[in-house]
Order: sequence, then structure tokens, then C-alpha cells
Amino acid sequence: PVPGSRSRTAVAGGLRMSSMQFSSVLPLEGKACVSPVRREGSASERLKVGDSSSIRHERASRRMCNGGRGPAATGAQCVLTSDASPADTLVLRTSFRRNYADPNEVAAVILGGGTGTQLFPLTSTRATPAVPIGGCYRLIDIPMSNCFNSGINKIFVMTQFNSASLNRHIHRTYLGGGINFTDGSVEVLAATQMPGEAAGWFRGTADAVRKFIWVLEDYYKNKSIEHILILSGDQLYRMDYMELVQKHVDDNADITLSCAPVGESRASEYGLVKFDSSGRVVQFSEKPKGDDLEAMKVDTSFLNFAIDDPAKYPYIASMGVYVFKRDVLLNLLKSRYAELHDFGSEILPRALHDHNVQAYVFTDYWEDIGTIRSFFDANMALCEQPPKFEFYDPKTPFFTSPRYLPPTKSDKCRIKEAIISHGCFLRECKIEHSIIGVRSRLNSGSELKNAMMMGADSYETEDEISRLMSEGKVPIGVGENTKISNCIIDMNARIGRDVVISNKEGVQEA
Repeated sequence: PVPGSRSRTAVAGGLRMSSMQFSSVLPLEGKACVSPVRREGSASERLKVGDSSSIRHERASRRMCNGGRGPAATGAQCVLTSDASPADTLVLRTSFRRNYADPNEVAAVILGGGTGTQLFPLTSTRATPAVPIGGCYRLIDIPMSNCFNSGINKIFVMTQFNSASLNRHIHRTYLGGGINFTDGSVEVLAATQMPGEAAGWFRGTADAVRKFIWVLEDYYKNKSIEHILILSGDQLYRMDYMELVQKHVDDNADITLSCAPVGESRASEYGLVKFDSSGRVVQFSEKPKGDDLEAMKVDTSFLNFAIDDPAKYPYIASMGVYVFKRDVLLNLLKSRYAELHDFGSEILPRALHDHNVQAYVFTDYWEDIGTIRSFFDANMALCEQPPKFEFYDPKTPFFTSPRYLPPTKSDKCRIKEAIISHGCFLRECKIEHSIIGVRSRLNSGSELKNAMMMGADSYETEDEISRLMSEGKVPIGVGENTKISNCIIDMNARIGRDVVISNKEGVQEA
């Protein structure tokens, strides 16, 4: 009841009762939550989207009250009226949900990527998910941390090319005492060849999962897994995966695709989708060009409450984040599409016709680290004020390998809009709009601008540095009076004195 009014009545489903009895209007099954909504119907009638930038409630209550759609949820409206004034009217939405997504019934599969040609030479000796980002993290830390923060602790990581550094990082961070599990586990599944199979690497995302389907089936029997979450290891974003899984359950979907609005310039790099008013995907096109690209344009005005200018984002792209019903995934990979190798380009476009494929629209920050340019831009965006994405969230932290390094030591330095990792030695240098990785060393007179310096795997002692310089060799780090701009400096790089790396002429290499 609104304070100060004389009397109240509650109207629910045509029944009239006193406000004292309102709390008894509950379903015999399931749970209920009551949440205030606008009296004007527009806000509550819009398509439900996954916006992790909204106010975060406690996880349990959020999942209970996340306004379900489809056959798994029903709703009733209760109107409390006042004899005092029509302005006192308050509209409440009561949602009843009978099926709640349980993170214990979800297993995540993180794909370790292919040859990494788009990020070469950063992938010359490491897998794409092992590429450093943000100063002290690796790309694999993004989906791993999102899983832990979502309550999902049954994780498989599939690796293939240059997997040594990735395996080492996973072991140090998630298997060697970094993260504690209760009934969960992290398992690394390296590419292998079974007797009777043709020789060769994984031929696509679906083929990678199919090769280890026997491992997954054995695991499902013992762990009661109902939903399979397929993730990519080369993206930067923060998401509560259980909100995605909850929508998957609410819609009784066979497959749910997490999607994001994208602009004209990069739309052809993604798989694009169209869906109807119920959220069901009706068209999927993998990396379309020309007229095919134009045909995938959609009206994104329904996102005007989450995006400043929806007209700038006329496409809806698949993020490469999928939720499958367990039995649906096994059937697709083992029998129905046993000869198809990729989810995006082959299986999903065909599955639309025979399965309930739903879209979950994600409107928070998301960046696909698919090229050197996107990788560089994503890192530089972390230095902006305010940044579009940041690792600093105490409620949803990102995990990485515990290195037990001392604090960074700085002496007479000028630092502006920069991220400085731990264990660095900075002496009389200038750093602007740059990221400095762990164990980095910058000597006097050096300047970095718009640069990402990944750091080093180990220290060189003062004696080792003196010996190298006396022999005419270069120690790890940046030497005196060196000027570097618009550059990515890989791990353990050795850059001498009086060097200039700036590309003033703007040379472009094909």
C-alpha cells in the first residue's frame, strides 16, 4: 500500500480482496517474485535482453526474478488502487517460474582456437587463448573467469596448436592451487588421434567437440549434466552465463545463441542472425558479403534503452557463445550432422529448420579478438577514461596466474592514462596511453605512447644485465632514450638504446 492513503484493494485476475490477503496470492507450484514495473506498458513489453551493466542483485534472487518467457513461466498482474487519488495506483508484475537453471547441471566447453593466423606473429609460439591481454591476463582467463563468476565449475578446454604455454597457464592458475573447487573440475583435452580415425587436426569447432564426445558422454553419466555451454577463447567481455542458460530454459530451447548488435564496418566478419518477435532465430548467415550482407540488416530500435544510437548497429551478430540441450548436441554431432565440422557455417544454419533455436541479445561490452588490429584496439581501449571495459569489479573478478611479484618500482616517471602491472622497473621514463605488462623494464629517457608492452617471463639480475651490455648484447626491456609509439611489444623483447619505433611515414604492409 502507498503510505498515507486511506484504503487499499488488490485486484488480481478479476478477484477482489483486501490488501492483507495479497501475500497469499501465490501459485501452488514453483516460486514467485514481485517486481515493480512502469505503468506505461512499453518498457515491460520490450524483448528481454541480457544487459550485465544493469543493477546487479544477489545471484539467487536475480535468477528467481528474471522475468521468464515461454512455456516455463507464467505471469499475473496485480493492481493496488487508492480511494485517495488515481495517482497512487501502483502496477506490480508477479512472475512465477517453475524451472530454474542450475549451474551444477551445466558443463562448459572452451575452444582453444585454430592456427591463429590472424594474430600472427603473436601466435608463433603460443595458442590464441594464451596471448596476454590487459597487462597481466591471458585471453583464456576471460571465459574461465566468467564461468566461475556464473557458478559454473565443470569446464573442458580443448587445445590444439602451440598449446604448451596455454597448458602451463591453465595448470598454474586453475589446477595448481589457484582456484579451489568443490564438486567441479577443469580438464584440458588436447588434440589426439583415435584408432581407426583419419589423421589430421580438428577440422572445425563442431569437429573438435565431436572428437571428444566419448569423454563428454562418460562425464555426463556421472554428473547429471543437462546443458552444454560452448565458448570461444579469444574474446573480451563480462557475462553471467547463467542468465543466458536461464533464458534457454525459459524458452524450452534446443539451442540458444548469444548475440550482440554490430556496426556496418565489421558485420561481414561474423555470423549474422535474424529472429522473430518471440526471439526464435529464423535466419543465420556466416560472414555474408555484398547483397547477402545487406539482406541481414534488421531494425534494432528495440535496443534503444540499452544503446545510445541503435541505427549505428543494424546487424545482430552471433558471439560464438552457444547453449545446447545435452541430448540435442549429442544427436547433432553423432548422427544427424555427423559429416559437418563447424557450428557457425554448417550446423546452426541447418538446425534452424528442425530445432527451437533462440537468440539472447547481449548489449554490454564485447570484443572479438580476431585480428591484430582488434587486439591492439581492445587493449588501448582499456586505458581510456572512462573505459568501455575494465577488469576492476570486486563482485565478478577476473582470475589469472598468481605470480607473487613485488610492487612496481617507479623513479621520476611521468605516467598518463596507463595500466602498470606488478613487478616492473620504471626509471625516469614517460608512459602515455599504454599498457605495461609484468616484469617490464624501462630505462631512463625512454618513452612509450599508444603501446602495449607484454613484459617478461623472468627477471634478469643486475649482474646479468651488466654482463650482456659488456658483451654488446641487449637485455630484456627498453633501453635508454628509446621512443616507441603505436606498437605491440611481445613478451621478453629486447630493445636497445636510442631506438625509434614510430612509423612516421605510415607504411602499410599487405
